[in-house]
Amino acid sequence: MFDTLAALIPHDADFPARTRRLDLLTRVLDGRLYDALPYEFHEERTADGSYIPLRQRRPSVRYPLARIVVEDSLSLVFGEGHFPSVACDDETVRAALGDIAQDARFNAVMQEAALRGSVGSVAILLRVLAGRVFCQVMPTLYLTPEFQPLAPDTLARVIELRKVTGAELRARGYRIADPDARYWFRREWDDQWERWFVPVPAASGPPRETDAARSVRHGLGFVPIVWIRNLPGGDGIDGACTFRPAVETQVEIDYQLSQAGRGLKYSSDPTLMIREPAALDGEMVRGAGNALVVSEKGDAKLLEIGGTAAGAVIDYVRALREFALEGVHGNRASAERLAAPQSGRALEMMNMGLIWLADNLRVSYGGGLLDLLRMVVAAAGVFPLRTRTGPVGRLAPTARIGLRWPNWYPPDPADRNLDAQTLATLAGAGQISRATAVAFIADEYGIADVPAELARIAAQSKEAADE
Repeated sequence: MFDTLAALIPHDADFPARTRRLDLLTRVLDGRLYDALPYEFHEERTADGSYIPLRQRRPSVRYPLARIVVEDSLSLVFGEGHFPSVACDDETVRAALGDIAQDARFNAVMQEAALRGSVGSVAILLRVLAGRVFCQVMPTLYLTPEFQPLAPDTLARVIELRKVTGAELRARGYRIADPDARYWFRREWDDQWERWFVPVPAASGPPRETDAARSVRHGLGFVPIVWIRNLPGGDGIDGACTFRPAVETQVEIDYQLSQAGRGLKYSSDPTLMIREPAALDGEMVRGAGNALVVSEKGDAKLLEIGGTAAGAVIDYVRALREFALEGVHGNRASAERLAAPQSGRALEMMNMGLIWLADNLRVSYGGGLLDLLRMVVAAAGVFPLRTRTGPVGRLAPTARIGLRWPNWYPPDPADRNLDAQTLATLAGAGQISRATAVAFIADEYGIADVPAELARIAAQSKEAADE
């Protein structure tokens, strides 16, 4: 059924097959897969009386399985309490990057990037405007990256090439005579420039003339874009889609639930069959207060259906959902099965498939976040950076930057007690330092600055000893 729907969605032959694939998956994620179908689900006949097949009707019930899988997995990657903190051997760099990340809302940026990138890939554009850092998440349907030959993990250039209407160009300040005409729009980013090109009509081929008035020289020395592949696998510049194995099942669920709803509506107002001869005068009005009078040899019946079909459909849909979530490593846990509060470790064991998926996403998007942080450090050597609260200053380009991820699930009091006893024993035996022990529990207890916390601990210990 998915292939049947895909065949109804128009595709521009001027774009590669990759663009079509990403467009279809984006439609599934955003709930726009059925927009190309011409009829609503309740429309059974056309104006001339022809029957409308189900494959040409838009389902009346939509179960967003793909988006549920994506959002459940992202809740363990960049959700509340799961966003990683910056780890760095240079305390000045760590504090500055933490301030910039908060000012530029890296949390929201990475959440949007991971959501949009679930179809295969995503790009994050870094801008420095008036000393402040800004990020823009860019879908990759019409973006093409080029990597350096001797450094295949480093971008040499990114090209944006797509078709737009004249009205869209007018909104950007272009003087366009026909707002309904189609034009090529092109931009390129390299290590020195963000180049704009003069739009041309769609029939003329891609633009070649640089728009000097709109082009900007950023002078960063690197392409200010982070290109992130979603999951291992994929094809070329794109990673594997998070929810692709569940797409056909999602379509089946939508149509089964729509058919079940159709059956329930019919059960509440079944078709009336009258066998002639009948004595009917005027218009027939249904209802308990309106008796239907027929002749001695006549008969009237309601064509009712059994009520077991709807229950069978619901059971079938639940089975489909289980199979789909198993195929994409989604969240299959049910609150009804939790008889008592579970420890963090027990929840990890229960949701091992979901954690496997989230762990792979941490690798992909955590790597993208690291690249973004390294770009900020490099940009600080070109522009004087600042946040809303004040200037940041220059950052050491040789500082080693990492990420410290929190636990998958918050520990319960018993887990915290065991951790405290273990850390106290190890620190007391001299097997780890107090700084390592404090860093281990920093995320759980909201400790943003480990050295400052150690200084406060030392001061309190000194006060207690003086008393």
